[in-house]
Amino acid sequence: MAGAGMRYGGTLVVQPVRNGLGLVALRPIAAGEVICHVRGRIVTAATVWGYWKRDRRRGENCFRFDADHYLDPEGEIGAYANHSCNPNARIVRGPRALWLHALRPIRRGEEVIHDYSTLLGADDVWTMRCNCGARQCRGVVANAGRLPASVLRDYRRREAVPRFILDTL
Repeated sequence: MAGAGMRYGGTLVVQPVRNGLGLVALRPIAAGEVICHVRGRIVTAATVWGYWKRDRRRGENCFRFDADHYLDPEGEIGAYANHSCNPNARIVRGPRALWLHALRPIRRGEEVIHDYSTLLGADDVWTMRCNCGARQCRGVVANAGRLPASVLRDYRRREAVPRFILDTL
């Protein structure tokens, strides 16, 4: 499998997980710890729409970066960051960079997962059927404005939704 075995220092490895390949912790990760830099090219929304027409998977792997741009992690470890309705990590935006931070302690061997909805503004129309396996799975991944009120409140409290996404709600 392409990508399997890819590593990010001594922290992460790409391995087979529940839904294909994903990021797995090589060591315990503390709550609040920076897990990795999500690298890639900053591209326009038009570029991402082009990906959708040619390679749906590549379009799905892009991270919203701001109101008009996305980060394309093609060929980088971030391309293997999977979704869960019960995430253990969050995406944090810095100047020209995205970072994966732990929301809670993550055990060695545990998949590192974030909620894709936290990077989808009210203006995003993309949805995906969810198969994360979490007890509280919502069944569909959609924009942050469609999150249950209690989940959105919790995410706001834990700063799991970037400001530029909250500004769209």
